[in-house]
Amino acid sequence: MTMIGVAIGLGNVWRFPYMVGRYGGAPFVLFYVLVIVLVGIPALMAEWTLGRATRRGPVGAFEKAGLPFGRAVGWFFFVVVTAATAYYTNALGWVLFYAVGEAAALFGAGLDAPAILPPDAGFDLRSFLLQTACTGVVILACALVLARGLRTGIEKASKFIVPALLGILVVLIVRSVTLPGAEAGVAWYLGAFEPEALTGAVMLAALGQAIFTLSLGGTYMVVYGSYLNRSDPLPFNAAWTAGGDLAAGLMAGLAIMPAVFAFGLEPAGGPGLLFFTLPKIFARIPAGGFFGLLFFAGLFGAAFLSDVAAFEVLVAGLTDNTRLGRTKAVRLMAGVVFLFALPPMVNMKVFVPWDLTFGSGMQTLGALLSVVTVGWVMRRADALRELTAGGRAPLRTALYLWLKFVVPVMIALVGVWWLMTDVLGGAGGG
Repeated sequence: MTMIGVAIGLGNVWRFPYMVGRYGGAPFVLFYVLVIVLVGIPALMAEWTLGRATRRGPVGAFEKAGLPFGRAVGWFFFVVVTAATAYYTNALGWVLFYAVGEAAALFGAGLDAPAILPPDAGFDLRSFLLQTACTGVVILACALVLARGLRTGIEKASKFIVPALLGILVVLIVRSVTLPGAEAGVAWYLGAFEPEALTGAVMLAALGQAIFTLSLGGTYMVVYGSYLNRSDPLPFNAAWTAGGDLAAGLMAGLAIMPAVFAFGLEPAGGPGLLFFTLPKIFARIPAGGFFGLLFFAGLFGAAFLSDVAAFEVLVAGLTDNTRLGRTKAVRLMAGVVFLFALPPMVNMKVFVPWDLTFGSGMQTLGALLSVVTVGWVMRRADALRELTAGGRAPLRTALYLWLKFVVPVMIALVGVWWLMTDVLGGAGGG
């Protein structure tokens, strides 16, 4: 549950549905399922292998595994995670405010939830102050969980939040698919597959989403891998983690897309699909306020676990490589992340490039370096022992070769695509 909780977050419930809308529905969904199996699970196993073999977070793992300049690489990703955690926590504050808004609506109180969103340009003092307050609340909540430690804090939260989220999604799916006209959305989302629609941009976008949603990137999963017992079977755990993550994304899409079609809205609404389109849907269905509260509360719970995982990477980096104790490390990183969260609050011209740089781009780079380290730097015997302890020799060898030669190429393609579309502005999607 902890690993699934780490993987499930805004990438599933916020990013996956709007990526489906942007890249054409069923072709994207079907290829996404395929790459989760062929790329996501092996890459996830590689990051756990790196963590378990070295018993370190990213700051020490790359160095101990033998990667040239490994310690510098580890500290580089420490800074990347700090910046990424900052904007992610900020977005989580938006979700919290929307949940409060839906709760207020149930009692007849008006709350302008969109007021928390940063303006497209310029500066809005009201938005900035609301974001500051909500981000501070989220950081404080993360610190309280982390101060209790992994088993007493994170695991207990995961065992409650993950089943609760899946239950909420089931309720929303039933409400969504029973709306008049929802069948067109179901068909578009899962059934309307045309081979010519599976373009290179669609396939690479699905690969990028798989990396994003599984929290790959040489950080989160390396830390959690360092906590795994030697006897824990990585293939089994990776399959369950990827399966739970995949189920959450598919369920979120099934909760959203049929309703979008039922009300004649635009599925390719981009990031605003969650914060602008969904509230309109909730306002137009019976008991919409109740369902809206369920949705945003469930989204907050899932994203909160991923945020806790991000903070755990930072705390582990300090406790493993400095003389700071856990409590002091938690307090220090809470303050640093809060300061890093302030710039993306200004407007979307800051927030979006921050997301593209520290999320999409650096996450792909971290995933690539992790796989390369396991496949090309670590001793083959050590990698095989961690990857598939007790497995059959032919299958172990095939998995190792797939991880060494195929997976890095596919991840590298995602990185090149990101550079061409989001950085250089080339053709091919976006």
